[in-house]
Amino acid sequence: MKLAFHPRWPSTLFARLTLILLLGLVLAQILSFSLTLYERDAAAANMMVGYVDREVTSSVALLDHLPPNERAEWLPRLARRSYSFMLGPGAAPMRSDTPPSTAVVATIAAALGDRYPTTVNTVSGNLQHLQVHLRLSDGSPLTIDLRSMPSIPLSHWLPLVLLAQMIVLGACCWFAVRIATRPLKELAQAADTLGPDMCATRLAENGPSEVAHAAKAFNAMQDRISTYMTERIQILAAISHDLQTPITRMRLRADLLDDSELQSKLQQDLREMEALVREGVTYARTLHGAVESPRRIDPDALLDSLVCDYLDAGKAVSLRGKIGTTLLTRPQALRRILGNLIDNALKFAGASELQVDTSQEGQVIIAVLDRGPGIPTQELDTVFQPFYRVEGSRNRDSGGTGLGLAIARQLSLAMNASLSLQNRPDGGLEARLTFQIQQS
Repeated sequence: MKLAFHPRWPSTLFARLTLILLLGLVLAQILSFSLTLYERDAAAANMMVGYVDREVTSSVALLDHLPPNERAEWLPRLARRSYSFMLGPGAAPMRSDTPPSTAVVATIAAALGDRYPTTVNTVSGNLQHLQVHLRLSDGSPLTIDLRSMPSIPLSHWLPLVLLAQMIVLGACCWFAVRIATRPLKELAQAADTLGPDMCATRLAENGPSEVAHAAKAFNAMQDRISTYMTERIQILAAISHDLQTPITRMRLRADLLDDSELQSKLQQDLREMEALVREGVTYARTLHGAVESPRRIDPDALLDSLVCDYLDAGKAVSLRGKIGTTLLTRPQALRRILGNLIDNALKFAGASELQVDTSQEGQVIIAVLDRGPGIPTQELDTVFQPFYRVEGSRNRDSGGTGLGLAIARQLSLAMNASLSLQNRPDGGLEARLTFQIQQS
């Protein structure tokens, strides 16, 4: 079984860009530092090879001119950290098909020339420990014991400098990415606040040319949308308001009819028209913007009062659960939303239950439950459209105007809340209102 590895990327663009830039700069810094160390070691090795070349040549010439009985006294004086001299054949050579060859050995052999023929072998098979054998003018054997070149140690302050460089790189990456992504964050926040009231925050039209152009375009888009919405809302409100006058005249004229059956039908139609006009005006006001200011309330007291009002009217409404903390919200809008949802539940199921809960993410969930016929799954989102009615039990004969859910959706958007519908597994409908707890 082959397991595929999927790297887990950070979720935000800020973190991803910072990580990519920081890793790239750190790798480039490490590569540059490694190349610098390699070049330093190579230069030091070349310098030391030249130094050994001159020193060994001078030492061999000196030992060759000294009397044999005085040579042993000079050996400690001629020894260095990387080599020393021994009078005698040295260690027994190791059998090897290819004799060892290094830059130091080649340099020594070239410097000694044909006057002192040399042979080379390793000591105990260690390529870092070599011996060069030669004979002086009087035939005496001389061995040059070569050890590995000592490396140049790093300065104790160098790791601190590297750490400081990494910190500077990280700070520069964070600052650069923050500047680059801040306009995107502000644009997203402005788009989120663009609700039905069309009172979104305008973006500052400054900064780099690309950012300023995007801000101007977004502000212009807000203005155009606001203009279009205002015109259409004013038309809807004017029509709904002006219809009230002819409806009133029609009701007065219907009262003058002698046919009681016809009079009853006309009055019923007029009542439905009045309800439709009244809901139209309410819907236009919700689209035009919520004039109610948010304030801190006790939501449990509001819900309890709402349920008690229905119970006093003889309606089967119950409440389960509580929030247990104060909320900053628009109480009249919240009451209107829940009222519309409860009215729908009572209309189609005869009873309703409010279920309140809070999530670990700091959200409040208020669910309105019923045991009615529910809504077809493909129409759960469509019913929020104005004047839309579901076929079957939720039709015009039930007395609805098709605006109750549309008004509830618009008010929930004005409150930065979400309203959704879903059918319950064991029958009935659940209307769920979810909004974030605001601390101030």
